[in-house]
Amino acid sequence: MSGLSLLWGSVFLWIKISGYGFSPVEMVFVRLVLGAAVLMAIGLAKGLRPPRDKALLGHMAMAALLGNAVPWLLFAQGEVHGSSNIAGVVSGTGPVWTLGAAVVLGSEKRLGAARAWGMVVGLLGVVLVAAPWGTDTHASTGSIVCFVLGAISFGSSFAYVGRFLAGRGIPVLMLAGGQLTIAAVLTLLAVPFLGLDAVEWRTDSTVSLIILGVVCTGFAVLLNTVIITKDGPAAAATVIYLMTVVSVVLGAVFLDESLGWTVLLGTAAVLVAIALLRRKPAPAPAAEAAAGEPAAESRTGASAQVPPAAGAARPVAGAK
Repeated sequence: MSGLSLLWGSVFLWIKISGYGFSPVEMVFVRLVLGAAVLMAIGLAKGLRPPRDKALLGHMAMAALLGNAVPWLLFAQGEVHGSSNIAGVVSGTGPVWTLGAAVVLGSEKRLGAARAWGMVVGLLGVVLVAAPWGTDTHASTGSIVCFVLGAISFGSSFAYVGRFLAGRGIPVLMLAGGQLTIAAVLTLLAVPFLGLDAVEWRTDSTVSLIILGVVCTGFAVLLNTVIITKDGPAAAATVIYLMTVVSVVLGAVFLDESLGWTVLLGTAAVLVAIALLRRKPAPAPAAEAAAGEPAAESRTGASAQVPPAAGAARPVAGAK
């Protein structure tokens, strides 16, 4: 568990260093290709085959857009003028957006007081981190907007996967590998519009990008799949706690990023929000249940509560 938290928490550090030599779209495309290659190679070696049903592929394409291509581009762009620790904290609000999207999609019927407060506290954490009243330069306004939009997109993808792809019998390696492959194609299609910059072949950026793609995208998803299979989705979801803290510590230690009081309070608020969002709502009254209201956890399961980090692909509903 701690190993997976370290991998996901370090994603934002590797994004920042990779950005010294690669543009956001270059970085994300290479990351997706490397991660997809790892997962597809393992899956094919096990004799698995990707799905061919057009409806499933359509849902996988939407999941790839919401969960990989769009948020990863936004986080990479945001870190051009923003710090990695701020990116990590805002990414930690993903459960807020997951639960909100689950309500919109109709797969989450009962919030409960604790989770409603969790959404409020999570949003408060974002405000504290952004600190619009201050003059700190840890992130530009544009960077904060990119981080928030990225977290919204990534969090929404968990609810989407839970609603349209969970329980379809797709092997998790093929679901994750196929989603990353589709995201790579979508990112490649966006290149003419986003443009390419001349690559600066720095050793630190190149090594960071390889780690980001192979380890933090490919193997992190595989490790997540193993934990889900062995311990269940609720156990896998708990890594979000350490992930947020790891991203803040690594940014401060290796990049000398600011740890002002607003960042620390915002981080604490996000962690409290995650704890509240993981609480199940009280069972529905008997009369309500008889009328057809679900008394148990929704179809999205743990995915409507705590998704993994922005740096990891979504292998299966309920798995950051």
